[in-house]
Order: sequence, then C-alpha cells, then structure tokens
Amino acid sequence: MQKKKTGGKIILATKTLVFMALMIALSIVLGKFLAINVTTMIRISLENLPILLAAIVLGPYKGAVVALTADLLGCILRGYEINPIVTIGCVALAFLSGVIYRDMLMSPRKKLILSVGVGHLVGSVLIKTLGLASFYLSSYNMGFATLLGIRFVTYIITATIEIAIILFLLRSKAIRNQIAKFRR
Repeated sequence: MQKKKTGGKIILATKTLVFMALMIALSIVLGKFLAINVTTMIRISLENLPILLAAIVLGPYKGAVVALTADLLGCILRGYEINPIVTIGCVALAFLSGVIYRDMLMSPRKKLILSVGVGHLVGSVLIKTLGLASFYLSSYNMGFATLLGIRFVTYIITATIEIAIILFLLRSKAIRNQIAKFRR
C-alpha cells in the first residue's frame, strides 16, 4: 500500500518517503557537489537524473516535490542564492516528465525519451535559462540567444546520458520488481 487515508489526511508509505529522500540526496550530490561548473550559468551535471527517476516511478506530483526539495536544499547547503525561476524550471521538468511518462500510450522506451526530452526542453532549457538570464546575464558579455543555444546543446547531451542510464536501470529485473511495489 503506497498511501493510507486517515481522517482526511493522506499518509505516504515509509518506502515512498525513503525513496523520495534518496532521490533528493542523490540530486543534491550530483548537482551541487559533483557538477562541473563551466561558468556561473553553465553547470554540467546529472542532478536531474534522480528527479526524473522519481517522476517516472512515483508520478508527477511526488517527482515535483523531489525536484523542489532538492533544488532548495541544494542551494542552501552550497550557499547558492535561491533563484525562484530556476526552482520553477526544476519543478516543471519533474512534473512534465512524470505526466508524459504516466499518460502517453506508447512503448516505455518511447515514453521515456519523450518525457525526458520535453521535460528538459521546457524545464531546463526554457524556464531555467530565463531564470539564469534574469539573475546573471548582465554580468556576462553574452546574449540570451547565445545562452539558450549553449544550454540547448548541453541538455541534448545530458538528456541522452540520462535516458541511457534510466533505460539501463529499467532493464534490470530486480529494479523493475522494486518499482512495481510502488505502483500497487
């Protein structure tokens, strides 16, 4: 049982909360501590991999909670300024990926490619780039179109790597069995 309803309140199962916490921690480590900072606006990381996995396994709402929490806690832990537009982009990435993966009627592989691609296009490339531009673009000698182009190419590569890793994980019978427990 994934959630229980008691007195009008929904209580998440312990295993769901533990999985969400693990994905939050992984996102923070991958995005804030193991990332390669090219510039203030360009960071290469796999911070969205655990967020995408949470959205695919648990659905769009819990994935969005993982994204929100990971972004805010990660910024606090690293001393980064919280950028609300970037945080909205992170939440949009998770929510869109979760909705597409849950609702599209196609093979799991095609759903994964579409959900990760659309999630990154909207969340990482469009919304996060707007957030970064609003905070930092005046400090750099770079136009918005240049920044958008750099982030587009960066996220095509990143999304390809994330899709390959998630496909690898989903091919494992042991992992599929664990995921199935969340969907009962």
